[in-house]
Amino acid sequence: MMNIPDSKHPRVVIIGAGFAGLSLARNLKYKNFQVVLLDKHNYHNFQPLMYQVATGGLEEGSIAYPIRKILQNHKESFFRMSEVLSVDTTNKKVHTDIGTIYYDYLVVATGSTNNFFGNENIEKHSFVMKTIPEALQIRNVIIQNLELALQTNNQKIRKKLMTFVIVGGGPTGVELAGALAEMKKAFLPKDYPDLDFSMMDIHLIQGGKRILDAMSDKSTKAALEFLQRLGVTVHLGQIVSDYDGNVVTTKDGMQIETKGMIWSAGVKGNVVKGVDDKTNRSSRIITNEFNQVEGFTDVFAIGDIAAIQTEKTPNGHPMMAQPAIQQGKLLAKNIEALEKGFPLEAFVYNDKGSMATIGRNKAVVDLPNLHFSGIFAWFVWMFIHLISLIGFKNKALVFWSWVYNYFVFDRESRVLIHPLKRKLSEEIDS
Repeated sequence: MMNIPDSKHPRVVIIGAGFAGLSLARNLKYKNFQVVLLDKHNYHNFQPLMYQVATGGLEEGSIAYPIRKILQNHKESFFRMSEVLSVDTTNKKVHTDIGTIYYDYLVVATGSTNNFFGNENIEKHSFVMKTIPEALQIRNVIIQNLELALQTNNQKIRKKLMTFVIVGGGPTGVELAGALAEMKKAFLPKDYPDLDFSMMDIHLIQGGKRILDAMSDKSTKAALEFLQRLGVTVHLGQIVSDYDGNVVTTKDGMQIETKGMIWSAGVKGNVVKGVDDKTNRSSRIITNEFNQVEGFTDVFAIGDIAAIQTEKTPNGHPMMAQPAIQQGKLLAKNIEALEKGFPLEAFVYNDKGSMATIGRNKAVVDLPNLHFSGIFAWFVWMFIHLISLIGFKNKALVFWSWVYNYFVFDRESRVLIHPLKRKLSEEIDS
């Protein structure tokens, strides 16, 4: 059961505790509303640093923060760990696996999920990185592949286990490829002195003509140069059509044998049943400039799941943290205005820039009127991500880990906590 008490204040139910949902909940905290936040996890994870968990640079606890701690000290804010099954917009109810709750205002902030474009083989055999458990699984696969490689003298099997393919040249793919290349360069040879790391190949496959295609030409060229300098093989203009757990195949016929393919080539809206008929082709919920779902005044969508379709943004805003945070902040004002009968304020995205890191002393930064790369960009990237983390302890843990990793050039978090049930005999047979 939900066990949410009745209140004299209007109830705002928020589905999802990502950047958008938390931004809204925090900005509604001291207004005259009862806020009920629903999420299937009891923590918020800082997704921009997920790749560092996957590559052993950070412990998972340093990028996770308890949702209840964010909402504490406010008697009208409630959190329930639950999975939302559907919403009933006619009767203003949300159905979850722990019960049903009514709302006065509903906000869908469910974020995005992986888009495999209908390819069941890729969905079945590849690894993804949208959640902390998935990031840990990638870390386990990397380490376990190397452990298995030690157990065979068959060079073909060993090569397949030591080859990693990352599909998708956006920030996630680029940052993951750079971090994996640094693992190969810095400390994996020390851990596995009896492996020949010249056999370890890292491939980054991008369907478009450039990586980081949302950034400036200057930044994409610099990022490509950084990756190639680290030894990453970048394939541009190649679309992956299949992966059977052994061979990555592209539409042009290129094939790469690997036991570790990581998929970051596409995302789509993580839509909720009941409003799934209000979506565009990317499964994002279509809203007006006030984040109101088409056809409603009391149902909203914000963050990655929302597509504010205007002449300037026909496909919606970028699926990144900043638009989500800004939409959550403005929606808190608009819900209050709606309750008081005041006019609403249209959302205008304040693009503060974008950035990506490609390893030690290597990053690219695009600001509205400035583009730069290299070590200064790397320090800017670290500073922005550090101050964006929630909680002093998390900031301190990440800062200490970065300082330690920088001077020692090592990463401590490379232990197998929950290894996959794999045996070398099974890899050979496959």
